[in-house]
Amino acid sequence: MSLGVREFWGVVHGMGLGALFLLAFAGGLAGLYSLRPELVTVDGIRERIRRLNLGTTVMAVVAWLTVISGTYVVYPWYRAQPPEGADLSGFPRSLLLSDPSTASWHRFGMEWKEHVAWFAPILATAVAYVVWKYGDQLVKDERLRKGVMIVFILAFATAAVAGLFGALITKVAPVI
Repeated sequence: MSLGVREFWGVVHGMGLGALFLLAFAGGLAGLYSLRPELVTVDGIRERIRRLNLGTTVMAVVAWLTVISGTYVVYPWYRAQPPEGADLSGFPRSLLLSDPSTASWHRFGMEWKEHVAWFAPILATAVAYVVWKYGDQLVKDERLRKGVMIVFILAFATAAVAGLFGALITKVAPVI
């Protein structure tokens, strides 16, 4: 099995960075949820804060790498305009828009990926900042911890929807 350049970048963008994002999210959410004074000792708090600093930072960096690679590497291939009368199989956007039954995949799915998906790294960066800035206070201040968890979940949700649309759109009109 071999991958062309486009397939390689599709795998890096979707599967590689997407998998890292999921792992960082799962670890970060579990860490935030269990960061309660009745569950951890003082030494445990220090160790968990270090892990949260690392995990939320990795999640933010991976989220940025995912949207940047999608926007500037994969997306131009998706939007490429076919020459007059060309076979549309190598031009995913045009292929989707050529059939009314698949046009909504572009009109809604790719619009989400193009615009809303950028919220994921912005929100993930905000979470990483709060974790670095307030660290120990997350243990004492339940409202702060829950607020950070909500923003963290929103970052994940926007990325998850974008990833789902990406997988479904690629199934219908792959970037090959």
